[in-house]
Order: sequence, then C-alpha cells, then structure tokens
Amino acid sequence: MHERPGGNPTADIAIIGGSGFYELLEPTHRVEVTTPYGPPSDAVTIGTVGGRAVAFLPRHGATHALPAHRINYRANLWALRSLGVRRILAPCAVGSLRDDLGPGSVVVPDQLVDRTMGRAQTFYDHGAVHVSFADPYCETGRTAVLKAASESGEEVHDGGVMVVVEGPRFSTRAESRWFASAGWSLVNMTGHPEAALARELALCYTSVALVTDYDAGVARGEGVSQQEVFRAFSANVRRLKDLVLRTVRSMESERECACSTALDGMELPFELP
Repeated sequence: MHERPGGNPTADIAIIGGSGFYELLEPTHRVEVTTPYGPPSDAVTIGTVGGRAVAFLPRHGATHALPAHRINYRANLWALRSLGVRRILAPCAVGSLRDDLGPGSVVVPDQLVDRTMGRAQTFYDHGAVHVSFADPYCETGRTAVLKAASESGEEVHDGGVMVVVEGPRFSTRAESRWFASAGWSLVNMTGHPEAALARELALCYTSVALVTDYDAGVARGEGVSQQEVFRAFSANVRRLKDLVLRTVRSMESERECACSTALDGMELPFELP
C-alpha cells in the first residue's frame, strides 16, 4: 500500500456501497478526506483484497443518515480520486421495471436515464468542458463483473437501462408504467450524478444492481415499501458482496478503456487531484 503526499494511503480501486452495504472490508486505514466541495458521505476505509489496496465509501454514510437527494456526490468522487482511485464498483439497490427481473436478480446495466432534479451534477461550472457520456459505464468493468459471475456460477443479467429518479419517494404507478413503456429496465435513486461525475474525473465506473422489488407499474407489483426493499437487500447482500470482491480480485492493473482518456485534449478549469 502506497501513500500520497500528506501521508494518506492510496488505492486504485474503490467500492461505493449503497443501501444495506455499509461495510465490506476489514479496514487497515480510516481516512478523513477534505475536498473543495465539502465532506464526503463518511470517512474512506482502505483495506486489502487479493493483495491489492481497495477503498470503501458508504454512499449514505455508515448509519444511512443521508437520503439519495442529500448525498454530496461531488465530494465523494473527488475524495476517492484524491486517494489514487481510478476504478469504481458501485453496488446499488434497484426496483425492477420488467416482469422477468424479480427480487434477488443481479443486473449489470449498460445505459442510464437521468430523471433527477436540482442535484449538483458537474465539476465544470466554468469553461468549455463537455465530457462524452454516450456509454455511461466502463465496458472493461462490466466485462470483469460478468466474468467473475460466470466463474462463480452466479447468474447475472448483462445489460439494461437504469432510470434514476430524485426520491426519496418511490414512483407512482403512472411513472413506473411510463418508464417501463420506454423500454427501461430498472429504477434507482443514486446512480446519477454519481456515474457522470466519475466520467468527469476520468474514472472507470461500473454499476452492479441488486433488484429488491417490482416497481409500482409492473403487473405483479403491488407498490413498493421501504421494509420490502431493505428485507430483500438484506437477504441477498452476501451474494452481492461476494461478486464485488471476486471482481476486484480479477481486475487488471492497467487501464486501457475509454474512461481513462475521457478528458484528453480538454482545457480544465482546475487541476485534478
């Protein structure tokens, strides 16, 4: 494990844990990070997985004090990059918009639709910095998750569109049916601007989604409750953790994906950490 100037340990891979995913690693370091955007959701813990340093940040804080619309996404992503992180795995809870994706299904989405409102969603408030976001998730990261799942016998669904809503309320039936009619697969509250901010820092970002419920508009659904979501996540979180850790162990050290060159040729209004 290396250290950056100032004495903080570094890690090239990070896991941002979502609902019910408040700890993962046996930490060797706990790092309080300051950023130009305020404090991140919690301290970053750094441990080792397969001999490599891995950072972990609970998206909602260690006690789930932060609802999705109050998370300081910019601080979270900036803090991780400042610790040397270049790859992010982002497990999350989602509702299903498809009858064939029932509770307990694990999906590696390949597209995202933003339906949030009022969130700070860019680092670039000055200058002309327009980052490509046509494919919001790292293809190399997606491949690594799918390979790890195949090798372990875990059934994982390859691809799907995740629509991100503002929250904290769940969707109305009309909204849910609208999302499903557009061909979208999953609904979530935290995937944006997290993925976009990662791209703006030239980070690889891969979402790994665990279905906890049928959303309100799916024929088999009867509406979504918080208790239902937390119960389903708790029942399946061990599978998700095992898959994420298997993926970390198998990821290559060098990046050769488009994420790493997302900012090439651009004049940035500040120096990246």
